[in-house]
Parts: sequence; structure tokens; C-alpha cells
Amino acid sequence: MAFRFVHTADLHLDSPLRSLALRNGELAEHVRGATRAALTAIVDLCIAEAVDALLIAGDLYDGSQTSMNTALFLMGEMRRLEMAGVRVFVIRGNHDNQSAIRRELTFPDNVHVFSNRAKSVKAATLPDGRAVYIHGIGFDQPHAPDSLLPSFPGPQADSVNIGMLHTSLAGAPGHDLYAPTSVAELAAHGFDYWALGHVHHRLVHSETPLIVMPGMPQGRDINEAGAKSVTLVTIEAGGQIHHDERRIGSAVFERATVDLTGVSEWRALLARIGDDLARRVAGAGAQHLILRLHLMGATPLAFRLKRDPAFLADEVTGLANALPGCWVEKIEIDCQAPDLGTTAGAETGLDPAAELSALIQGDVLGSHGFRQQAADLMTELLGQLPRELRETFGTDEAAVEALLVEIARDGSDEVLAHVRAGEGDL
Repeated sequence: MAFRFVHTADLHLDSPLRSLALRNGELAEHVRGATRAALTAIVDLCIAEAVDALLIAGDLYDGSQTSMNTALFLMGEMRRLEMAGVRVFVIRGNHDNQSAIRRELTFPDNVHVFSNRAKSVKAATLPDGRAVYIHGIGFDQPHAPDSLLPSFPGPQADSVNIGMLHTSLAGAPGHDLYAPTSVAELAAHGFDYWALGHVHHRLVHSETPLIVMPGMPQGRDINEAGAKSVTLVTIEAGGQIHHDERRIGSAVFERATVDLTGVSEWRALLARIGDDLARRVAGAGAQHLILRLHLMGATPLAFRLKRDPAFLADEVTGLANALPGCWVEKIEIDCQAPDLGTTAGAETGLDPAAELSALIQGDVLGSHGFRQQAADLMTELLGQLPRELRETFGTDEAAVEALLVEIARDGSDEVLAHVRAGEGDL
């Protein structure tokens, strides 16, 4: 008889979604319920796998937005686990502490919520007589600038020891510093498994001892892209620990880059995009795949794409609608016309647009006078903006100059697109 549990964190139940996908009413209905669907899927997994426990390592809620409807849904799922004989161990994270309903909930007896004082709970006894202890601490404030590791007791002798901690470790991009510690310090503490939370990206930091950041089970926008999962852990009677990633999220956000280099016909362009969408849907492993499409490369169609992005969006939406569960929330166009300066058309003067393109690229955008004039205009503009807005254009001279280059290139493409507007590719 092994001790088995599911480890998850950062559900952010019923959190408000920030995705551009919400502009689509039908998609919005699917996405709004995605965090609830994730919890239901986790409970389904626990019951199907007949696990002994569910460990939730912080940020079950999402701050002050959580309503009593959220509480009622959560209680229903916890009671499903109670009826299946699954114990639940919960620690609070930084977002949980902003939630009003956590003080009003009365969980069923199978749920243990760790307080702000570290505690050890005996969860099971293995056939070899060794006990399994779960150690946890939930912090009472939304900020934890210091390590919580010194608050934990040492490991119980002749037992399997599992620690639960909501922590940013040494720091992670996009996440506040919270209860900082290091993998080396966790390993030295003597526990057999660390069930972490806080960072939304899954990573197994160590195999011995096993230190797992499970990531969040459901992404909420394109910045939380990729398939999401939980960790299924098995502790054998001899003390061996096995872990398995199980995908959970019903909606997956993903950035998709399609290279259109060399594509010269509209039909071929749509075929390339459609093939890419179909491939991604086949590998998504989720009910809904929500894409931010990035088109890049040198193609004669660059002018047309930038001239009529609404028509492109309609075409791509039609491709997505033909694929079950496929949605495109935004299309970013980063295509350029091929370098036509040496083509026969440009050399013989048969293609005025090509000649104009070569002139702009070769003589205008790179000239000192143009760059200086653009820099002067940008300086004048920035001088009229509040400081907090000025910083969005770049925090140093190099960043502002790079932005100017990008704006100039995009502007030249727009001009050339209008020049092409009268051509027969309409």
C-alpha cells in the first residue's frame, strides 16, 4: 500500500481574466469558467486515482474579488473529496490573505488548513510502519519578505516528511518576492518532498529530495501560456517517491509564430496558417486552444496584410472555426516586403512601388537627417507626457532609439501598403 497524493497550487479560483479573448462573447463564457473547471478536473483526478490526499500549496483564492458563490462551489468540491475519503491539506498564499470569504468558510472535516504557525500532521502509516507527516505554514500577510523555512520543525525520525511552502524561491520573473529561500536550503532541511506554490510555471527543482513547483493548473491569459498541470505523487512502502505530471487546464493559451517567408499567393498564405493551427490543435490536449498569432517573414503579401488586417482576421477566424476548440484572440503582423532593390522590376523601373521601397529602405530610414528629425519629434512628445507614461517608451536612450526604428519601419510599410492599394492583388 503506497501513499498517493495530488499536489497543486495557484488555482486563483474565479479570478478576473485579463485576456483579449474576452472580446469574443462565446469564448469569454468558456474562459471565465476555466478556473472552476480546473478544480473540478483536479477533484475528478483525485477520485479516479483513489489518492489519499490533495495538497494545495497556496493561492486557492484570488484576493478580494472572490464571492460567496465561489465559496459555495469550493465547498461542494471539498465535500466530493470527503465522500471519496480524500484528505485535503491547504496552506495560504499571498492572494489568499486578501480574500474575505476565507474567514467565513467552514470546511468539512477532511480539510486541514495550516495556520501561520508551522504544524506537523500525521497523514498515513506505510506498511513498513513508517509514518507520513505533512508539515505546513500559512502566512497571515500578503507580503512575506523573509524566509519561512526557519519556522518549520525538523523532519520526524524514521518517517516520510512532506513540506508545504508558498515561496518565490530565489525570485522568478513576473512574481513578487515571497517567503524567499533557495533550493539548497530546502534540500538541507531534511524533508523528502517539498510541495511548493507561487510561481505559475512548473519546474522540478530537485529529484533527491524531490522539490516540485507544480505551476498553476489553468492559465488565465497569454502571459500564462502553455499546457498546465498538477503533480501526482506516489510514496512506496520502501520510501521511494515517484512523480507524474497530469495535464488539467481546459483552456490553453499559446503564442503561435508562422513564418510566411517566400509565400506570394493569398491562398498559399491561408493554407500555411491553417496547417499550423491544425497542428497546434492536435497537440494541445485541451478543450480550448486560444492563440495569439504572430505572422513574420519576408513576403510580397506584407503590404496587403498591413493594409487590411480586418479582412485577414476574418479569414483566419474562418480557419479557426473549422477546427474544434480553436480560437485566435489576436493577430500580430511582423512581415516585411522582400528586398526588391536588386530585382528585375526595380532595375528596369517596371515596378514603381519596388523602387519606392528600395529608396525608403536605403536612403531615407538610414539617413542621419531622418533619424535626427525623428528623435527631435520624439523628445518633444515625451516632454509633454507625465513621467509614468514617458517610461513606457523606454527607460534609456538606446531603448527610445530602437522604438523609433521600429515605428519608422512600420510607418514605411503602411505607406507602401497604400501605394499597393490600387494593384490587382485586391
